[in-house]
Amino acid sequence: MRLTDRFPYQAIVDRPRLILPDDKRLAVWVILNVEEWGIERAMPRTVLPPPMGQPLLPDVPNWSWHEYGMRSGFWRQHQALVSRGIPVTLAINGNVCNSYPRVAGAGLDAGWEFMGHGHVQGPMHRLDDQRAAIHAAMDSIEAFTGTRPRSWESPGLTETDATLDLLREAGVEYVADWVLDDLPQATQTPFGTITTIPYTVETNDITVHALQGHRSDEFLIRGTDQFDRLYAEGADNARVMAISIHPYITGVPHRIRYLEALLDYIGGHDGVAWMTASEIGDWYTAEMVRIRA
Repeated sequence: MRLTDRFPYQAIVDRPRLILPDDKRLAVWVILNVEEWGIERAMPRTVLPPPMGQPLLPDVPNWSWHEYGMRSGFWRQHQALVSRGIPVTLAINGNVCNSYPRVAGAGLDAGWEFMGHGHVQGPMHRLDDQRAAIHAAMDSIEAFTGTRPRSWESPGLTETDATLDLLREAGVEYVADWVLDDLPQATQTPFGTITTIPYTVETNDITVHALQGHRSDEFLIRGTDQFDRLYAEGADNARVMAISIHPYITGVPHRIRYLEALLDYIGGHDGVAWMTASEIGDWYTAEMVRIRA
């Protein structure tokens, strides 16, 4: 089977009507990505080009750019989310539980869902042994939290033909790599069903700021526009909106207030169900059972 055949085309207008808890219109989930970037390797992403065009290891400025997020930016986002009582999906490199236990512990204390996000930050298709890396991430998170993750977001949303099967084999039920719809979709693996949870490359601070270089307020503008349309469409059928953030991007002083403003704008609407990845997945699974009954 071709990888694309695992998720056959479905027009959103043909999807059955799904009912969110308390008859809400829109499920909104916040994904806070925390990662380990090894200073001995090339950086997964850079903000400064190498001097004179000559790559250098260790890459101190770009490593430090990310490290700032783990030391300072994360705590601004943590305060913004915890003070508003918003449930959070913590997309976490498994080894962050070992290298940044203070960050992982804060997420655990807040009751956030831990979502597997690789073991250390790097693309899945460059791994020598995907299965081993997936299990290392899952095992590290389980050892730290006492619970095996049910959801997964691959670093950079990277997959190979084997990734979905390997994830389900390791216990993953819900995956955020497939940004193909505003509603979940399930597919079969030899180890059981795995379901996509609508994720985003648009209301994602990496895209808005690190890749497209927009002003600090663009995240708020784009986020409210995205929300307004999905909220309106949710009057006819449920929709899912993702907000993906990184400590070194929207956790910095000149951007944090726009994230806070977006959260407050969304929270001012009665028809919103704040959920986590597995809550959305469980809701969708139950709704499909109801519809087929």
